[in-house]
Amino acid sequence: MIRRRELITLLSSAAAMWPLAARAQQSDRVRRIGVLMGFAENDEVWQVYLATFKQRLQDFGWIEGRNLRIDYRFAGENNQRTHAAAQELAAGAPDVIFVSTNPVVSAVMQATGTIPIVFTWVSDSVGSGFVTPLAHPAGRITGFHNFEPAFGGKWLGVLKQIAPGVRRVAVVHVPEIAANVAFVPVIEAASVALGTTVTIAGVRDTADIERVLTAFAKEPDGGLIVIPSPLTATRRDIIVEVAARLSLPAIYPFRFYCASGGLVSYGSDQLGQVREAASYVDRILRGANPGELPVQLPTKFELVINLKTAKALGITVPNSMLLLADDVIE
Repeated sequence: MIRRRELITLLSSAAAMWPLAARAQQSDRVRRIGVLMGFAENDEVWQVYLATFKQRLQDFGWIEGRNLRIDYRFAGENNQRTHAAAQELAAGAPDVIFVSTNPVVSAVMQATGTIPIVFTWVSDSVGSGFVTPLAHPAGRITGFHNFEPAFGGKWLGVLKQIAPGVRRVAVVHVPEIAANVAFVPVIEAASVALGTTVTIAGVRDTADIERVLTAFAKEPDGGLIVIPSPLTATRRDIIVEVAARLSLPAIYPFRFYCASGGLVSYGSDQLGQVREAASYVDRILRGANPGELPVQLPTKFELVINLKTAKALGITVPNSMLLLADDVIE
């Protein structure tokens, strides 16, 4: 027969073990991540992007098919598809949703008011109404910025360095994306000191790209600043081809534009940011409050120059720029 004192001891020990057992059971549960990308599924740039994300999650112990399930959606630049995909993911109630681009963030925020969201490839999240302030989002959404609007002046400065003959600049952007529009007044302000005029070049589809850039190129000494968006990224080959055909020097936000033949790019390290985003997803899966994870601005920027394109445009790249470049494509 168990004595009273022994019974109390056994019950106390069992009670102490209950939280441990609960935690062990919770850690064994398969976690679910929803992924919604504002790009095409067959785009090799984003295949590498997601492969980097998955590899970093594996580094933290999350193995797809073992303790992790990932549901993928790819919306491209189509807004209707974006909203439909956001609704589908939210209906599945994943533990966290990982997203890219401003339109995708907006769609997912409308689709769910409870599921944590981690973003990358987003500009001006405060101005876009996603978070406030950056240091303490205090909600269910956090992530990693590509750019703030002030960066627009830097793009113009780099374009003028590599192509000093540029006197007119078209800002190629999607007017419906608030963060895209936020770059325009900054570029206009910077243009005064650099002796350039600015043309607002809003595009909404492939036909717009051809039409708007062709109209702009009718006057001489033109150049382009291409603002990041699902459209300009997905249709980068078209933009690069039209810019080359019309002899328009252009600066782009990421290195993959230069890999497609663009003249110069200056922007944040995307693969570095997606690795950091994976660390936020890991922390949320382990119980962290996304509102206590600060939205982070980029700390590393890359300058990439395509010398082959420069030669085709008749541009001699200053040695000072070549020395500063992180990568030179020849």
